[in-house]
Amino acid sequence: MPSKYHPINLDPDKCIGCTNCIKRCPTEAIRVSNEKASIMQEKCINCGTCISVCPYNAFHGVTKGYRGVSEYAIKIALVDPIVYSQFATEVAPEAILSAIKSSGCAEVFEVSKGADVVTKFTKKYLNLQKKTPIISSSCPAIIRLIQLRFPELIHHILPIDSPVEIAAFMAREEAMRKYGLKAEEIGVYYSTPCPARTASFMNPLGTDSTNISMSLPIHKVFGLVSKMLKGTPAKAQQRVHPSSSGIDWSRVGGQAAALGIDEYMPVDGIENVISVLEEIEYGKMRHLKFLECQACVNGCVGGSLNVENPYIAQSRIRIISNRYKDKPVETSNIKAEKFLFTRPIHPLHATKLDQDLSKALLKLEQVEETLKELPDIDCGACGAPSCRAFAEDIVQGRATIDDCVVLTRKSHLKK
Repeated sequence: MPSKYHPINLDPDKCIGCTNCIKRCPTEAIRVSNEKASIMQEKCINCGTCISVCPYNAFHGVTKGYRGVSEYAIKIALVDPIVYSQFATEVAPEAILSAIKSSGCAEVFEVSKGADVVTKFTKKYLNLQKKTPIISSSCPAIIRLIQLRFPELIHHILPIDSPVEIAAFMAREEAMRKYGLKAEEIGVYYSTPCPARTASFMNPLGTDSTNISMSLPIHKVFGLVSKMLKGTPAKAQQRVHPSSSGIDWSRVGGQAAALGIDEYMPVDGIENVISVLEEIEYGKMRHLKFLECQACVNGCVGGSLNVENPYIAQSRIRIISNRYKDKPVETSNIKAEKFLFTRPIHPLHATKLDQDLSKALLKLEQVEETLKELPDIDCGACGAPSCRAFAEDIVQGRATIDDCVVLTRKSHLKK
C-alpha cells in the first residue's frame, strides 16, 4: 500500500474549522489549524466518525482498487447483507442480487457464507479458551483501536480473518473451478460500509494479503441498483444464501447471538466500546465468553458509507433475517483453520510521547507542567480536542502555548 494512502480524505474547501470533529474523534486523531481540520493518520482508526458528524460533509471515504477493471477475465460482486438493508423490505434480496449481477458481473457471492464459517469456528474456539472474553475480529476499526489504546487485550482477539475475506476466497475458488481460470484472472469486488474495511484491504490485519480486488462504497452500489430497479418489476432470479444468522451479522448482536450461548455481550458505538474495553482491562466482566464490538451504532448497518438511517437499516435486517429463519442452509466443507491469522497483531505506539522510555518520561513531565498553565476547560478553540491533547501537541512541537485562545485573551485583558 502506498504510504500516502488513507481511507478518509478531507475536502479543505468544505471545511470551515468548526472543531465538531475533534470533539468526537475517539482517538483524538484530528486537529484544526488555520480554520482547517487535518487527520493524524498514525492515530486514526478509520472508524468514519468524522464523516458522520461533520455538518459540512468535508470528510469522505476513499475506496481503492489494486488493478484496473478490464484486467480481469471475470468479475465477482461480493455482496454484504448490509446492501439489502438500504432498500425497502418490499425489494427482495433476490432482486437486488440480480440487479448487481446484471451490471456486468459474472457471479455474485454473499458475505453471509463467510459469516457462517466464522460462527462455526468461534463455537469450537470458545470451548478451548480459559482466558475470556474473546473479542470479535470482524470490525477492523476495533482491532486498530485495541492496538492503539488497549494493547494488553490483543491476545483476546479472535484469531480468524473476517467473513468478508473468507467469502472472497470462497467466491474466487468457486469461480476457478467453474470457469477454469487462475486466481489472478478473477476480480472480486466488495461493497463496503465503512473506511475501516477499505483500510483492512490495503493493510491486512493478521494476514499477509487480501482476497479483495476492489471496493466500492455502499452508497454508490445503492445508486447503481436503484437505477436498475426503477420503473421495472423486480425479478427474483438470483438465489439468496438463506442463512438467517449470516444475514443477521449485519446488525449489532447478530454475530454473538449466532453462537447459541448466554455469556456474550454485543456493544455498538465506538464510545461505548471504549468504555467496555476499559472495564475488561480493569479485570471486570470475566463472566463473559464472547464480546462483539462494533464501532458503528447498530453495527455495520450504521457505517458511514451507507445510505439508510442505521435504525431503519437494523430493523430491515431483522425482518429479512426472519424471512429465512426456517430455510435449509447449505453448509460449506471449507476448513476455518485455513483462515486463521498468520501474522501477529502488534501494538501501535502512536499514542506514546516517545519510543525511548527515558525521553517519554521527560516529555510526560513537560506535559504535566504545561497542563498547569492551561485553563483545563477543553474548549477546543486551540484546535485540539482537550487541554491534555493540546499540552502534548506543545511538547511534541505541533503547537505553541500562544494557540490557547483563553490564555491569549486573558493576556490581552491584563494589558
